[in-house]
Amino acid sequence: MAAKTKQHLKTHFELTREYLDELIENIEADKEVEVFNMIKDLHAADIAEIYDELNIDQARFIYLMLDNEKAADVVIELEEDDRRRFLDAIPVDKIARQFIDNMDSDDAADILGELSNEKVEEIISHIGNVEQASAILDLLKYDEDTAGGLMGTELVSVNENWSLVTCIKEIRKQAVNIDEIYYVYVTDNDNILRGTLSLKRLLLANSAAKVKNISNSDVISVKTDTPSEEVANVMNKYDLVTLPVVDPIGRLKGRITIDDVVDVIREEAEKDYQLVSGITADHEPFDNVWRVTRARLPWLFIGLVGGVLGASVIGNYEDQLRLHPEMAFFIPLIAAMAGNVGVQSSSIIVQGLANNSIGLDSSGRKLLNELGVALINGLILSGAIFIYNYFIRDSFALTITVSVSLLSVVLFASMFGTFIPLALNRFQVDPAVATGPFITTLNDIMGLFVYLMIGRLMYGVF
Repeated sequence: MAAKTKQHLKTHFELTREYLDELIENIEADKEVEVFNMIKDLHAADIAEIYDELNIDQARFIYLMLDNEKAADVVIELEEDDRRRFLDAIPVDKIARQFIDNMDSDDAADILGELSNEKVEEIISHIGNVEQASAILDLLKYDEDTAGGLMGTELVSVNENWSLVTCIKEIRKQAVNIDEIYYVYVTDNDNILRGTLSLKRLLLANSAAKVKNISNSDVISVKTDTPSEEVANVMNKYDLVTLPVVDPIGRLKGRITIDDVVDVIREEAEKDYQLVSGITADHEPFDNVWRVTRARLPWLFIGLVGGVLGASVIGNYEDQLRLHPEMAFFIPLIAAMAGNVGVQSSSIIVQGLANNSIGLDSSGRKLLNELGVALINGLILSGAIFIYNYFIRDSFALTITVSVSLLSVVLFASMFGTFIPLALNRFQVDPAVATGPFITTLNDIMGLFVYLMIGRLMYGVF
């Protein structure tokens, strides 16, 4: 009977207070064996999560127990601020030999891009592999928010004129330093990307055939200056796990893998959420007070200006409110409904623009659709408030004023919430800036004006 192979299946790690307390206690007591046993089977992302709870000396204690490859993976997984703090405590020669030498070029470039130019130069000078150092320097020249800034140079490429025997030998040679081979790229003598080569076709083809006879010329690629958001959309649209990057004349420069794009999608979602919330600059929960203040203050000023304008609108109708004070009870309702409807409409439009489900051709249709939805919602809501006021309030003028105003406000707010993001997108401005405080403040002012103006008209009639 054949012996059964013992399998080790890793389960999801959950960092608990008890685990962390025990780990810190062992670190403080210099119990290397106990600490090693607690972390040896953990994924790099789990160790990075633990680092976030340790001081720099405790983190260094664990780092000394990791092999170079694992240590490099942990550094990649760290949050930017934690990584900078950790690397500042490590000599540059160790950063180069124990971290950078064991990373893919794109990860190495991302990390070095967070450091000062002086420190980058020192680290590069200690990298033993000249070819790798050159590749990293080339990547650092690209904007981090472009395909060039996302790509790695580790890939497998073959010449279209090679025989299959030569091709297989080269694939074996190039694959030594690559973790995952998703595609084999086919180029010509000038390194122009010509297609991809399926491993299945390579194995099944006649050994006398040439690469160009069995390669697939239908290949999707992006240029080095393609914005990262567009890269994410391309990979999502075509369900790609990797995407080749070429220069302006079509020469193969690198590849982008799905894990890099996931980071882009997450960062874009965080940025849009911050804009929707009224935060104009990227910041993390533990950023210093001044940076957080700078990120939030601009939109708060917009809210302040909006509040002053709203007060001015009310001031212009002060005599009317003095004669009919019951109108004041519904000012918060009208303002709140205007803001809510505007944010709903703008959020749907921003989401559609972000995932490319709304294009230039469909923007007019989407505007009409949102107005239709607003009309139905407005009729239902104004009908409900009409019934309430009809039986509760004595003033029929107030009943009509609130109902007509609510219907008008819902329609206007929906129109603004739909039109403004579409207009901003047309002028190449991030439509996410239209949501949150901007739309809310604008619709508050508009709602107050419409309500008080209609009230003046209705009280003159009834």
